[in-house]
Amino acid sequence: MRSSLVYSLTLALALGGATSATATPPANRQYANPIIWADYSDPDVIRVGDRYYMVSSSFHLSPGIPVLESADLVTWRIIGHVLPRLPFDPAYDMPGPHTLTDAISKPIGGTRYASGTWAPSIRHHAGKFFVYVATPDEGIFMMTATDPRGPWSAPIQVIAGPGLEDPCPFWDDDGSAWLIHGRVGAGPLILHRMSADGTRVLDQGIVVAEDRQRLPVLEGPKLYKRDGYYYIFAPIGGVSTGPQAVGRSRRITGPYEWRDVLLPTAEVKGPHQGGYVETPSGQGWFVHFNSTGAFGRITWLEPVRWEDGWPMMGDASNRPVASAAAPDVPASSPRFALQASDEFSGRRLGLQWQWNHNPDDRRWSLADRPGWLRLSAGHARYLTHARNTLTQMLTGPQMVATTRIDLRRMADGQRAGLTMFGVRPTWIGAVREGGVTRLAFASEGVETLGEPLPATALFRVEVGPDQRAHYSWSADGRLFFPFGKALQLAPFSWWRGSRPGLFTFTHAPSPAGSIDVDWVRISSRKEKK
Repeated sequence: MRSSLVYSLTLALALGGATSATATPPANRQYANPIIWADYSDPDVIRVGDRYYMVSSSFHLSPGIPVLESADLVTWRIIGHVLPRLPFDPAYDMPGPHTLTDAISKPIGGTRYASGTWAPSIRHHAGKFFVYVATPDEGIFMMTATDPRGPWSAPIQVIAGPGLEDPCPFWDDDGSAWLIHGRVGAGPLILHRMSADGTRVLDQGIVVAEDRQRLPVLEGPKLYKRDGYYYIFAPIGGVSTGPQAVGRSRRITGPYEWRDVLLPTAEVKGPHQGGYVETPSGQGWFVHFNSTGAFGRITWLEPVRWEDGWPMMGDASNRPVASAAAPDVPASSPRFALQASDEFSGRRLGLQWQWNHNPDDRRWSLADRPGWLRLSAGHARYLTHARNTLTQMLTGPQMVATTRIDLRRMADGQRAGLTMFGVRPTWIGAVREGGVTRLAFASEGVETLGEPLPATALFRVEVGPDQRAHYSWSADGRLFFPFGKALQLAPFSWWRGSRPGLFTFTHAPSPAGSIDVDWVRISSRKEKK
């Protein structure tokens, strides 16, 4: 008899809308890891009917907390974001001196790199979707929606104060509500009673897990119930290394006994932090991340078998699988693909795009020149302080990003182009000085100028398994010429992988000038020069 599983907010196996089609896949259907070679870090996943939904950390990026959908647990697409903007603090707007006048009259500045939304949890309860997330500076917040595509409610602060991380709610069989979370610095894990509507905690909480020898760097808890046991899934060992651990108790308040259920290998050193989900037939799966340098924390899928009341993951030795039989979803289930390229022909940006901090909406438009994205320059000395840098995920193991940009509206002092954005950003593009627009390459703020550019130019960056960025440019789209050094991308950027992006900013005292971007096209093949 198949066991029932209570997710943190809902009886997931009792949800309506499950498919009535056969759940037996073709015998030879396999999947390969990683299922997403992109930086969907700290993933959490649920099933509602015959669809699976996943959320992940997005830190300082806006919109915040991407929501992904899958019908087979292997292929995914982005369907929305929980937060249209990050409302937690003015620093998420990158305030600061965008002109010389601002520098005198408005000296406020600052950014929120590496802060923002950490390790969200998604659950479905009483007909609504719930997402809980912590910001390390402001507290724990909750948002709800009836449709995972949105709109989502404005954030409600469940617990105020800095230093909290990784919240996960739980609604028990008797209707009681609970919230578990960690503290910045990885531990201990704290459990609170919570109001039935999930908007506030009812006590100061109790420590349910803290053991720096057995459970070092304990974080990312997810709370479940199965066959009368309460389970805490939590990674140990740190972001880049360590196993997935699970605690088990007959009482939600503990004490919990712990086992390591997914172990590292020489290749997959940190197979941990994620969410557990079951197919309609009761087959168990664990979605988790593994750190891979500039590509960020990419997404893996592990089969789960229950042995003596413990969820054992991966292969027979509890190691991550390179491939396995695909989940038992109907053979007719749709296969999705993550969005990447954008022709900028619609009224909205593609869901793959996120701004570096909240954008200045006065300085970008899809309507000023239909079919093009217009970006207007603001004042900044370096790219990391420029507003309206538009980025998306770097996808491995090979990614080629090419863009076509009209440079005719640039003004003296302006920079613009295509970047691999991170803590040591590099870019190729254009610099306009003295009435001349020249080819430019920059690394960590140091610019190298080249020949004068035509009115419209194409810029390209290629990143392969060696995680080095190779830049080139073209006047006509047929012949591309390398420019600038091939540089190793930063292995980790404010908890993120490196990200291809579009940008413009100006050194001039008064912001002026803009660029028009015709398209961005993403390929997974190595391009011929």
